[in-house]
Amino acid sequence: MLYENKIWVGTGSQPVCLLPEMANRHGLIAGATGTGKTVSLKVLAEGFSAMGVPVFLSDVKGDLAGMVKPGEHSEKIADRLAQCGVPTFSYRTFPTVFWDVYGEQGHPVRATVSEMGPLLLSRMLGLNDTQAGVLNICFRVADDEGMLLLDIKDLKAMLAYVGENARNYTLRYGNVSSASIGAIQRAVAVLEDQGGNQFFGEPALNIADWLTLDEEGMGTINVLACDKLFRNPTMYSTFLLWMLSELYELLPEQGDMDKPRIVFFFDEAHLLFDNCSKSLLEKIEQVVRLIRSKGVGVYFITQNPSDIPMTILGQLGNRIQHALRAYTPLDQKAVKVAAQTFRVNPAFDTEEAITTLKTGEALVSFLDPSGAPCVVDKATILPPQSSMNAITPELRRACIETSPMAGVYDEPIDRESAYEILAGLFEQNAAAPVQAQKPAVPQMEPVYPQYNEPSPIPQIQMPAPQAQPEFVKPQGFMVYDAATGQYVQKPLDTMTPIPAPAAPAAPAVPEVPEPAPAQPTVQMPVMIFDAATGQYVQKMMTMQYDPATGAYTPVQPQQAAPVDPKAAEKAAKEAEAQRKAAEKAEKERIAEERRKKAEELRDERAERARKNDSVLGRIKNTAISTATRQVTTQITRGLLGSLTGLFGGKK
Repeated sequence: MLYENKIWVGTGSQPVCLLPEMANRHGLIAGATGTGKTVSLKVLAEGFSAMGVPVFLSDVKGDLAGMVKPGEHSEKIADRLAQCGVPTFSYRTFPTVFWDVYGEQGHPVRATVSEMGPLLLSRMLGLNDTQAGVLNICFRVADDEGMLLLDIKDLKAMLAYVGENARNYTLRYGNVSSASIGAIQRAVAVLEDQGGNQFFGEPALNIADWLTLDEEGMGTINVLACDKLFRNPTMYSTFLLWMLSELYELLPEQGDMDKPRIVFFFDEAHLLFDNCSKSLLEKIEQVVRLIRSKGVGVYFITQNPSDIPMTILGQLGNRIQHALRAYTPLDQKAVKVAAQTFRVNPAFDTEEAITTLKTGEALVSFLDPSGAPCVVDKATILPPQSSMNAITPELRRACIETSPMAGVYDEPIDRESAYEILAGLFEQNAAAPVQAQKPAVPQMEPVYPQYNEPSPIPQIQMPAPQAQPEFVKPQGFMVYDAATGQYVQKPLDTMTPIPAPAAPAAPAVPEVPEPAPAQPTVQMPVMIFDAATGQYVQKMMTMQYDPATGAYTPVQPQQAAPVDPKAAEKAAKEAEAQRKAAEKAEKERIAEERRKKAEELRDERAERARKNDSVLGRIKNTAISTATRQVTTQITRGLLGSLTGLFGGKK
């Protein structure tokens, strides 16, 4: 309810109002169960909506949904209005949009895995620091390789992919152990059973859809149904932190404003900080400190102010403290701490007042226009203008169907992401060996015998073998003829010295012809003219028959291909890697043999100990020990007798 453009919360010595320009300094609503925290929350939310400020509420018990219905007059409300001195009061409805992570009691709320990030997702999964580091590596690999993490199946596929290729990523990102991957996969399976597969996906929530006004300029009240989500406290608190982080990242800087852009009410705020890691607590503190400049007000609702860390509690300037019960020493200490956080009012004892407040009464301290906390005042909280009761499922369904968000988030979208990419790679890798093992076989026409009945066994015609060229081994000696460039056969008596030919010019590089079929070669004695001595020298050379000319030509030795230094270095490295791998495999084999041998010896000793520990074993051991003692005693007596006789004889 508005009073002079301020939110009228209650009445003490005078009307207690919240200034809109100080509303983004955050706030706290605390008090024991049944003292009126929900009423204070609704009064503030209705005032912000009437002022044109959108509101977000987490509805744990289901009674906040009554904002779509006008309140009903009663004697208690009439007494409350009389105590507050309200001259005129009207019951009304407020523009409300219902949301639900599971899509049952409101429009679905989804987020992608990438938007959630490894830090918040680690808290949602309950991972330790080592497992959170491995999850962070999975996110880094997905970003570097261009794979989108949208839903749970994308995360599971990426975990399996990184686990299978851990050795390739260890040097770049850090150690990835199979134990950590397995622990994360088990946590993901638990999250999937709790409804994580419904929360993660697309279309993801656009926070801008919460910053809307209705036709009359009133701020939309976004109510998140949390009766089912609250059963998983970690997922509930992490989801609220994600929304706050999204607002911090998306909204631009605004500085000081006349009124907030949106106000968040986080019910059961102690869950936000239970089992909270140091890094996450620092992030929450940073967001709470800095989100004020973006026009966002954050109000925590909890039973005891001590549930909020001191670093964050000091940032909450607007406070409504309902009654606390001091039945135990710990409760008494909490009451004392809560009283010390207020600016002292000389009219009453704050610590005593906290324990004696009635239902609907509260100690209220808001910020004044200069930003300083006002003196604490004991006030009676106004009743809400909307209904305090839960609504029927039919009314909720009608509000969902007529909502401006109807049809926007109802149908999920599954586009190509990490799961589809990795599944395609797996199918390609699985199909490659099969194709290699099944080469294409040419189809051959069967040939049947020349009679009517077809042959059950097809007869395959084999191609006739081609006749090899005949050659005759030459007799005598082959002599090189420089004029023709051929080796010719000559008898020894007709051979004449042949002058050494001049060095030919360097020929042009010819085109490489198709390789000719191999021809038979023979070892033959050849007379070669030696220009230094002027004599023919006989040498054995490999000659090859040329069917085109009918002559034999010497087989030229093939020149070795030039060696590529990079290829040689790569081959050397591969050989060294293979050698090291072989040595490592050999060491592992030896270690495995030693381990098996040690296990066999340990089992043998355990079996022997088990047998000895039995009754029969103890009897046998006792008998053996007795016989051993008897034999030892006889030998000792014999030796002593001999020594006695020896020394006695000398005397």
